[in-house]
Amino acid sequence: MTAVDQLSLSTAAARQLATTTKSVPQMQGISPRWLLRMLPWVETTGGTYRVNRRTTFTLGDGRLSFDVTGSDVRVIPAELTELPPLRDFGDPEVLAALADRFRREELEPGQVVAEFGSRVDDVVLIAHGKVAKTGVGEYGAGTDLGTIADGDYLGEQLMVEPPENLWEFTAKALTSCIVLKLSRSDFNELLERSEALRDHLDAVRRRPKPAQNKAGEAEIEVASGHAGEDALPGTYVDYDPAPREYELSVAQTILRVQTRVADLYNEPMDQTEQQLRLTIEALRERQEHELINNRDFGLLHNADYKQCIYTRTGPPTPDDFDELLTRRRKPRLLLAHPRAIAAFGRECTKRRVYPETVEVEGRRVHAWRGVPLLPSNKIPISATNTTSVLVLRTGADDEGVIGLRQTGLPDEVEPGLNARFMGINDKAVISYLVSTYYSVAVLVPDALGVLENVELGA
Repeated sequence: MTAVDQLSLSTAAARQLATTTKSVPQMQGISPRWLLRMLPWVETTGGTYRVNRRTTFTLGDGRLSFDVTGSDVRVIPAELTELPPLRDFGDPEVLAALADRFRREELEPGQVVAEFGSRVDDVVLIAHGKVAKTGVGEYGAGTDLGTIADGDYLGEQLMVEPPENLWEFTAKALTSCIVLKLSRSDFNELLERSEALRDHLDAVRRRPKPAQNKAGEAEIEVASGHAGEDALPGTYVDYDPAPREYELSVAQTILRVQTRVADLYNEPMDQTEQQLRLTIEALRERQEHELINNRDFGLLHNADYKQCIYTRTGPPTPDDFDELLTRRRKPRLLLAHPRAIAAFGRECTKRRVYPETVEVEGRRVHAWRGVPLLPSNKIPISATNTTSVLVLRTGADDEGVIGLRQTGLPDEVEPGLNARFMGINDKAVISYLVSTYYSVAVLVPDALGVLENVELGA
């Protein structure tokens, strides 16, 4: 249509005089941040929180690490001190010689690593893969003793127990595995040459086993079932002499706003307010990421070894989730990557099992055995397409997992987060230092569990 044919003002021209309706600035990186919402936050005066526990005896039950170069796999010598008999052994030359005597073997799925009732003739280190342990029940039937995987070991008792010691379970490869084996003859050959190793193992054999409960804590002697005036045991509760202290971590950034923008372009929205809002969202996202992944205090790196389990087959199944939940009292929430939740849903569908839903903060979410299954995209997915699922008991009253923060900060904008004016530079730019202080503490080990090596599938 030409200008001659036009009978009225066009909409394009009319928009020049119209007021537009705008949204506030949107941000794709905002997630539900369920962990921040579900953690009970404890006021941490002075920026440090000390977790006092009863004395716990460490028995050298950590995991081993390996050097991998192409197809060559070697255990790191210093890591051999994670084996209980070698705990606190400090001769690097002997450890290096011991590491050199481990030989590499590849196992196919179904291949037996150790057989119930046979003699223990090898120390076996699992460099890669999964191995199932099965025992013999009271009536002769097989019983599942769990799954072990990368960094675990078998047969370490060979170093301190007599040659007639027998395997008390059968270990069978579930997947293709790479293991390192140390034979009894190779170990004995080194033992004859090293007086330091002989003296250390003799001391281990003579060391009295400390009285402890099933959680590894120093036992409290209590009498029960007696009558009359029987002598009662005396006792006391021993405390951990070196309790862990959590210092508040910080996430910070400097927000800059041009004074011209702040002065002239504040209608209908305050520019400084919107800049600060989006900055706070980014800091909260980083905060949740650190609570999960930080190597010092993050949940994935601070779960007790005994509270970490592996999937039976690969994908997360109802059986895996049941085992994760039954290892602790009062589980409050399950936290998983959205893709792990989808993989769990597929496994449930295969079995014609349909998870229930529960309401959390006004939202319907999936649950298993009544425990909410909440998504978090901060849980990493490895290059091999595997991830982890966390289960938490929360709250100080239940000896659970707690968030740490300090409130009442100068220029506080939100609890534990402040924005401090830093001045205006010679280019008329206003600067604000935006900081949030936080950490997370696991009060007792069974408050946090991890299902590891969860395969996500295609």
